[in-house]
Amino acid sequence: MNTKQLNIITIGVSLLLGIAVFLFYFLRYPQALSYQEQYQLFLLTGEYFVNNIKNVGGLVEYLGEFVIQFGYVEWAGALFVGAVFALLNFVIAKSYSNPFLSLVPCALLLWHLGDENVLFTFVIAIFLSVSLYLVMRRTHILYDAVTIPLLYWCVGPCVWIYVLLRFILSDDKRKLWIWSALSCIYIVAIHLLAAYTILDQQPMTSVMSGTNYFREPFSVPDLQYIIPGVIVILAFLSLYLEKLNKYVSYSICLILSAVLFYYADSQGYDKDKYEMMRQDYLVRNERWDEVVRNAEEYQVPANFSSECVNLSLAMTGQLAERMFTFYQSGGDALFMPMVRDLTSNLPTMEAFYHLGMINESLRYACDMQESILNGKKSGRLCKRIAECYIIKGEYQIAAKYLNLLKQSLYYREWAEEAEAYLGDEARINNHPQWGKLRANRFNFDFLFYYDDMYLVLGHLFNSNKNNKMALEYFFGQLLLIGKADIFMEYLEWAQQYGGYSSMPQGYADAYRCIQSGGDVIGSSYGEYVRRIAQEAGLGR
Repeated sequence: MNTKQLNIITIGVSLLLGIAVFLFYFLRYPQALSYQEQYQLFLLTGEYFVNNIKNVGGLVEYLGEFVIQFGYVEWAGALFVGAVFALLNFVIAKSYSNPFLSLVPCALLLWHLGDENVLFTFVIAIFLSVSLYLVMRRTHILYDAVTIPLLYWCVGPCVWIYVLLRFILSDDKRKLWIWSALSCIYIVAIHLLAAYTILDQQPMTSVMSGTNYFREPFSVPDLQYIIPGVIVILAFLSLYLEKLNKYVSYSICLILSAVLFYYADSQGYDKDKYEMMRQDYLVRNERWDEVVRNAEEYQVPANFSSECVNLSLAMTGQLAERMFTFYQSGGDALFMPMVRDLTSNLPTMEAFYHLGMINESLRYACDMQESILNGKKSGRLCKRIAECYIIKGEYQIAAKYLNLLKQSLYYREWAEEAEAYLGDEARINNHPQWGKLRANRFNFDFLFYYDDMYLVLGHLFNSNKNNKMALEYFFGQLLLIGKADIFMEYLEWAQQYGGYSSMPQGYADAYRCIQSGGDVIGSSYGEYVRRIAQEAGLGR
């Protein structure tokens, strides 16, 4: 097979891989890219670029964030990620001179990205390291005295891929033995220098494995070590595969790749975790009906899922009717106490916001932003924080966040529109969402105990009898925590203020269940009570 034919096959395989990855993320896991996008805020400014590249691995961090910012739009994020995979497969295939062997590390990378804390920076770092090898493979080894430290500064520890490919795939191994040993010592010295000077605040494991490849600095997944090793080992094996019949070697590569892609999908992307990501993605975009429809088919038995479904039921006017036909985790099915991480409280933040509990929504948003372990700002959370300050009438602080969002690609238009509202009380009051939430919110500050959330909801409803969502959350919380006596006492509120033509089925079911002591066949609320009692070890 001549070089031209090999290039055509390589380009074809790379394009097919790019299309497959595009469809994978666009049709199957759009929430994965949205999740990554919401924990960064890529700014289109020179200052942001400089602040990135002045750090070790800053260039790939900048490029990775550039790609992931398109995850704000389903098709755009999938398209850019698919394009990067196509280019990565192409450069690896050109290094191996095998159009199919390159699919193996690409499959492992897709698997690795199933971990939501893996940053796309890692993919870009591998791509640049292999690409630079293709550029430098015909040059004299003395150039590497400058190339290696520069590459380390741009990509971080993935510089090892470049060094080892230069050694393994060189035509003249005799000259490279000394060069290889010196290069290894050289890179170790660079790592140690960075660890004890530039990166002295980072754990040694992060310095050696990449400070910006993984969102959590104190843990590194095994695949982050395995994938670079596989790229280097396959480079060595490619020299022997060339000696085999091409159809045999191609078949081996295709079968191995197919198996790895299968396991990447089935093992790398946990069903329940990504279903909850999907729910949060739909809640973020206020696609309430889709949340309910998906939960009718499958709902993860977790409080995160219960919160998303209950909020969606409330926003579509179904909470009073259908709440207990879905899985309810317990007293935390409407609100979760503060958890010090970047994800768990997202649906609680959204519920507080749509109820009109603006201070609580703001507190949760700020706490989650500070919980992003790699120190990034969140576009989603900055937007929510700005909205809360606008509703509260604290326009100077809101302007600070809006100015930040105006420097981004996808948040700019929204921020410019929001900026026009600052200080215009009449316009804010007439806003279809902000005006309603401003009318619903508390006009005074106070402290409350989480276990007494039903009291807060009762006060919230009392402060504005038009806040039907607060009324339904009040009754829902009472039923979740077993306050049957208070539920029965205030049930007339539902008839008086709920605007229902008849008693909602959910309340009627709970009423019958309470009246009969739980002995109602087919009662959704009765089933919930029995399950919670069994989980608490109280029997029936």
